[in-house]
Amino acid sequence: MNRRKFLKASAFTALAPLVSSCNSPLSKLTKTQKPNIILIMADDMGYSDIGCFGSEINTPNLDNLANNGLRYTNFYNAARCCPTRASLLTGLYPHQTGLGWMTAADGGRPGYRGQINNKCVTIAEALKSYKYNTYMSGKWHVALDKHLDGSNKENWPCQRGFEKFFGTICGGGNYFAPQHLKRNNEPIEEFPDDFYYTDAISDNASQFIKDHNTDNPFFMYVAYTSPHWPLHAKKQDIAKYAGKYVHGWDKLRQSRYEKMIEMGIIDKSWALSDRDKGINEWEKLAPEKQKDMAQRMAIYAAQIDSMDQGIGQIINTLKDKNQLDNTIIFFLADNGGCAEYISWGKTDLDSMGTEESFESYRKPWANASNTPFKLYKHYTHEGGISTPLIVHWPNGIKHKNQLRRQPSHIIDIMATCIDVSGTKYPTRYNGNDIIPFEGKSLKSTFDNTPFPSRPIFWEHESNRAIQLDNYKLVARDKDTPWQLYNLAKDRTETNNLSREMPEKVEQLNKLWQAWAKRCDVLPLSNKGWDARIKESK
Repeated sequence: MNRRKFLKASAFTALAPLVSSCNSPLSKLTKTQKPNIILIMADDMGYSDIGCFGSEINTPNLDNLANNGLRYTNFYNAARCCPTRASLLTGLYPHQTGLGWMTAADGGRPGYRGQINNKCVTIAEALKSYKYNTYMSGKWHVALDKHLDGSNKENWPCQRGFEKFFGTICGGGNYFAPQHLKRNNEPIEEFPDDFYYTDAISDNASQFIKDHNTDNPFFMYVAYTSPHWPLHAKKQDIAKYAGKYVHGWDKLRQSRYEKMIEMGIIDKSWALSDRDKGINEWEKLAPEKQKDMAQRMAIYAAQIDSMDQGIGQIINTLKDKNQLDNTIIFFLADNGGCAEYISWGKTDLDSMGTEESFESYRKPWANASNTPFKLYKHYTHEGGISTPLIVHWPNGIKHKNQLRRQPSHIIDIMATCIDVSGTKYPTRYNGNDIIPFEGKSLKSTFDNTPFPSRPIFWEHESNRAIQLDNYKLVARDKDTPWQLYNLAKDRTETNNLSREMPEKVEQLNKLWQAWAKRCDVLPLSNKGWDARIKESK
């Protein structure tokens, strides 16, 4: 059975018992000009990893969206997968939703319950109330891991506003036979030989569009696991990048840096951040180690390439349905490049990229992914929280191939969806009082209107930051002093101004402390993964 036949068959068998609980019919509207909304998210992808943001990786479909839309150069996520997804879906800061850390544990405090709470609504819930059909394909990761067995589904996609869902409830994993894969609320446990999760996410997203035959607009969330570890990719995609990275990360960072300046993505006055401590110069590696590391980056690039192919498939389906012009498409990533060391299974060059291997691409390449910034996923320095954002909407954006530099954040996506759809954000939902969203609509920026000044906040694993206007206050953990940077002059965070400007440090610190108290962030904790799980409720 080929992949497409498999997906259709699994859809039929899983949907049959769920029509009443997960796919309730909506009354039809008269034909409307409300836009369809598609939100596409990459997983663990660095700021410079797509072509239109300076990469050598082949991403023609994303590049085309950018060429016919807008690129936001100062857009931010929440530094880690679960917090970003919770914030993105709700328009709140992660701790307000209950997901200030990860789904791995319930920390017993309001900001750290390990799943989204009933004080927030998802974009799907908000838009569904106004006759949008709602679909999701891909990674969920905002429900407690201890409920992956289905013992409690209250925070699964179909229970949080999505009429149709295909994907994984958990985080990253095997691309060839993913765990906790669901069709709506039902498990998919058998896979054809040619199954590849990135393709399946794209196939299902495209099928949702094909099957959308009402006059209602739709909202669709497409959450890829690509290019999150493990390094799993199709042979034909890996082959495209054979020999591409034999010159190493130092030259790659320099070439991306120069290209980003040429494209106007970054300012030429910003220095390229230093190679991270503990990363060797490429030329000092033994030849066999160079081959190993070059192969890792080739597989990583292939994962992004495959995702771009799938995005092209979704775009072509919109064209076939004559829906592209009236669809607003957002593309972004959940955090910066990932420096995590993951390794089990076979590690030889022939096995790497296959199901027999379970590897990560490692810190040196993450450093390159986040060019020109420093640090990575987890951290609130620019390398951890900066994401490319592309917005494409032919009927709603008259400007093409332009950059937008207004500082903005994932909390702004909910506000934008509410704005462009002409809907209202609920004050109560399912009998619960709902926290007002924190974001600001990006719609005014489509015409390059200046964004109103406002602070933006972060905290993850006691890494914390605040940005207001040109200044950013940031620290790596609760025991580390604040650092202060002027992002207009030094977005790569190379010149700490905290000693020169103590008044600015104090001003921003007071704002951060007030936010942290208001949003259930405090007290901060330096406890690691194992300790948090051990102490969980």
